[in-house]
Amino acid sequence: MPDNNSDEMWDEYDWERFLQQQEQRTEKYMDLLEKFMDHPQRDEIIAREMGWELLPGDDDPEWEDELDADLASAESDSQGAKETVFDFERHPLYRQAIAFATELDEIFDATSERTQEHPATISLMSQTTLAAAKLAAALNDGGIDEIGMSIAYLKRALHAITGGLSAVRQLIEGEHIQQPASDRIVHRLFSIREGIVDTMGLYRAEFRKRHGR
Repeated sequence: MPDNNSDEMWDEYDWERFLQQQEQRTEKYMDLLEKFMDHPQRDEIIAREMGWELLPGDDDPEWEDELDADLASAESDSQGAKETVFDFERHPLYRQAIAFATELDEIFDATSERTQEHPATISLMSQTTLAAAKLAAALNDGGIDEIGMSIAYLKRALHAITGGLSAVRQLIEGEHIQQPASDRIVHRLFSIREGIVDTMGLYRAEFRKRHGR
């Protein structure tokens, strides 16, 4: 996030680097947690590996605050759907992504169990859910306060949609899903993709207008 001592606003590339670092730290923490889940010194080991300060006998270790910060983006993704009436919930692009996720459930409910359990189907479903979560992060508060951060999250949503297109292509090529269902899925994915690209363009233009770069 921008340095409190600096008046310079972060652009999308600054936020991209920051989010990558946070995602790497979150992934590292989750790997350590899985590895040492049953270890009697689990907290001390994880704190040491993560570089957090943990004093002997400390009942309220400082590393808990750092853990909260490192998991913030992951937690917002999982909790976003549980919150009530945020700006992103009203945004047509987010609503479109959520509606598509529901439509996917209906489409695959009508397919065979083999298709439902196919890795490409699972990938398509998870990428669609991920895209909605990233859109929630990008579109909350209308993207007004931190345009660079919103663009960085839009990039992640776009990447997820691209992953979804790759997955449905595998299903089509393997004849696991037939028309008109495949046409509906591809059409929805391209529609969401177009909406993300358009929104990124608007946000970039607004950033240049405000900050001249």
